[in-house]
Amino acid sequence: MTRILRIERRLPAPRAAVYAALTNAEQLREWWGPRGFTTPAIEFDPEVGGSYRIAMQPPEGDAFHLSGEFQVVEPPVRLAFTFRWEPPDPDDRETLATLALDEHGVDTVLSLTHREFATEEHLAVHRSGWSDSLDRLTELLAAS
Repeated sequence: MTRILRIERRLPAPRAAVYAALTNAEQLREWWGPRGFTTPAIEFDPEVGGSYRIAMQPPEGDAFHLSGEFQVVEPPVRLAFTFRWEPPDPDDRETLATLALDEHGVDTVLSLTHREFATEEHLAVHRSGWSDSLDRLTELLAAS
């Protein structure tokens, strides 16, 4: 069975501003992760072959990390990167997240495709995390 996450979100900002929020570490820090989480450390080199590593701090418990490499970097249209947890869960695998941005008047439609998850549980966790993160991104862009 193929487990692919797809989310589409209309964001209240021009495509260039959305792309900047996706690729600028300081802006990313403001919206990345589920509600209540913070990002105490971000290493982010958004160029093809570049890497990233993000520390995520839940409201309670120890921080954990995710990392990967950039596969596609096409400002301000598309960004694709591998995604892996450190350390990986035994049921986890490296996945690929692709974000495409399309202009719609003064707004931007972000289309996320994140593939392929090993289990339905991992797909559900990522659906929840991405949904919260994109809610936070929407709020950040609306306030700008």
